[in-house]
Amino acid sequence: MYDYRTGKQDWLGAGLPTEGTLAQRPRLVDVVRRDAPTCSLAERLGDVRDRVIAAGWDACVVVSQDRVVLGLLRAKELQADPHLLVERVMRPGPSTYRPFVSVEEMRRTMTERNLENSPVTTSDGKLVGLVRKQDVGLR
Repeated sequence: MYDYRTGKQDWLGAGLPTEGTLAQRPRLVDVVRRDAPTCSLAERLGDVRDRVIAAGWDACVVVSQDRVVLGLLRAKELQADPHLLVERVMRPGPSTYRPFVSVEEMRRTMTERNLENSPVTTSDGKLVGLVRKQDVGLR
């Protein structure tokens, strides 16, 4: 266990004012979709899928009660047996990105890894939102 102290990256990730040559560089905090659907481990996939589709999404972030990211349901997982629990179907421990990451860097990452979307979290793992390809200028 360690005693975490906030720093420059948390400042940038919060979207607070910055100075310097990179101050105007767009970051994930500027484009992240904070309205991304979430679900819990104990929900039935069919209920989650209906809610996600009705909201116009094709992904859902699995979170704890404290909004810590536990997993991810992408389009493929959402098509599984609707009676299964989310816990059985989700992609556990997805790669997450911090709000201070530049849009340019995320564009490269999404292209290299062929990602449709990615969770954005705080330094302590709490969900900020989901960033989609089109949010970083990809089709």
